[in-house]
Amino acid sequence: MTGASPKESEPVTTNGTIAMVNLHGQIDGLAVQLSRAGTGETPDAPLAVTQGAALIDLLNLRGHILGRVADYEQAADLAERLVRAAPEDSTALLARARTYATLHRFAEAVADLRAAGRSGADAAALDAERAVVLQALGCYTEAIALIRKAAQRQSDFTTFGALAVLQAERGEVTEATRLFDEARRHYQGTSPFPLAQLDFRRGVMWHREGDLDEASSWYNAARRRVPDYAPARGHLAEVELLRGAPQAALALLRPLTQTSDDPEYAAHLAATLHSVNRVHEAQQWREHAAARYDELVQCHPEAYADHAADFWLTVGDDADKGLEMALQNLTFRQTARSHALFQRAVLAQNRVAQAAP
Repeated sequence: MTGASPKESEPVTTNGTIAMVNLHGQIDGLAVQLSRAGTGETPDAPLAVTQGAALIDLLNLRGHILGRVADYEQAADLAERLVRAAPEDSTALLARARTYATLHRFAEAVADLRAAGRSGADAAALDAERAVVLQALGCYTEAIALIRKAAQRQSDFTTFGALAVLQAERGEVTEATRLFDEARRHYQGTSPFPLAQLDFRRGVMWHREGDLDEASSWYNAARRRVPDYAPARGHLAEVELLRGAPQAALALLRPLTQTSDDPEYAAHLAATLHSVNRVHEAQQWREHAAARYDELVQCHPEAYADHAADFWLTVGDDADKGLEMALQNLTFRQTARSHALFQRAVLAQNRVAQAAP
């Protein structure tokens, strides 16, 4: 069951390229306002806190859309400064909780949500944020309950979308498809970003199910909304490589290595180049990705240990390091996916040991 096609009942939104220009402008404008208000230890609260929280959310959005870890780091740094300046402000605490969740620092995110609750944060907002953390930890039943509880204060699009993504992660494809369709039908905004993210996650669902045609269709739907959407381009490149179209994959990946500081794209480029026997160039990108993964695991182990493990088990070709990263990831999240990654790593290491003379 695939549900509606991407071109059926298309909501009308702002042109994606224009929206990206506007996003950059909003970020720059808020940064200037904050510098004038002061964002050190004594900002002009509550104005600076409100502006700072808005800037944090925009930085996290741009970080996701463009694949820029630097934006996530800037948002996290700003959140720390906001909470230092206003330690009992629920807006500041919620903003920092979101940055912690983005970098998979879930225990710290939960602590901030508790503190925000004590400081009078909106209960529905807290439930929605807690649901995000629980979902990431694989606690799907609890997450569903919180999403439905928060639904009383959220838009139908937000609620249906959150439930769709959660059911997709659970592998409940039929129910997820129905919810994705419902979310699209209930979208009333003009920004292309929420719909692009929704369509991307639908593509990921079909990608995991092995339906490359459906995955490609939804990744392209996300790219039509926002042409610069890095995750959609990167995943579409994976699909093209699986389809036996490495040149199409290369065309998608090369621009990403120039605009994104996420090593995932350099790693995929290395794999694609290797598939067409451009071994020297592939090795250069492999080394670039390896160095960047080492850096990110050092700075943000909770967020990148799993990606690094996958890299070392594939392009990186180092089963020992892959097992090390998979084990580290397992200490952070006891999810089915984390256990599967660890098992992959153990099997890879066993194969290497058996092949040794």
